[in-house]
Amino acid sequence: MARACNRLEVPNSWIGLESLTGPRESLFFDPFDSFEQLEQSFDGWKQIYAAHPDLARMQEEIDALLISERTIVAVRRDDLGYHADSIDLSETRFMRVAEVRLAPGRENEFVETFKILGEAFEKIKADSPWVVYQVNLGMQSPGFLIFMPMYALKQNDDLLSWKENLQEAEGEEAMQRLQQILRESSANTESNLYAVDREISHVSKEFAAGDPNFWTPTPVPSAKPAATKGSAIPAADQDTTHAIARKTRERTRNR
Repeated sequence: MARACNRLEVPNSWIGLESLTGPRESLFFDPFDSFEQLEQSFDGWKQIYAAHPDLARMQEEIDALLISERTIVAVRRDDLGYHADSIDLSETRFMRVAEVRLAPGRENEFVETFKILGEAFEKIKADSPWVVYQVNLGMQSPGFLIFMPMYALKQNDDLLSWKENLQEAEGEEAMQRLQQILRESSANTESNLYAVDREISHVSKEFAAGDPNFWTPTPVPSAKPAATKGSAIPAADQDTTHAIARKTRERTRNR
């Protein structure tokens, strides 16, 4: 689907993520500036499906394979992010996503906690930015989504080491208070790791230019045997070629 869209002028872009932990699932991150732009996207897709019935059939086939699907609309909270302006999604290879569902009426406590946590990360000069979205539609209870982009999985090692630094910077009592607020305000919290999958993503040319080696890699041409025009390849060479081909297929089947 994404490859087909790369050849068309579609109304929006998206980044596809494949889960590495938790349930096996795909997560699609579709950024919009407003609900009006979201509505324009809906109208645009109707026109595209009408003009390209083959694309509409492809989407129907994909939908038929789905076990379940959920759509969430969330609004970015810049006051709760940490160095969010420094995030370059074009260089992101992994995404740590935390889904926090709150008990009714506890939103202010969660907001206070994340502001304090951001200040603590500033003190230890942590180099792992995050961005926070507040769920507007799609959840039964109040909720937030925290996205932490990563260029490599080793950044998770840094997160583990920073826990001790945070406790030293804020003090054990303050950290225990933060954890208590999170426990009391959160009805459910789940954190999982995802890998960016360019094969199911559709991004703009400007976005892809941020890391063209990843988003638009140059295809490696298949090697062709050199031969003089009008000459025949010796029978011995033909036998060798067939043997290599057979071994390759056997290895593939036996994997």
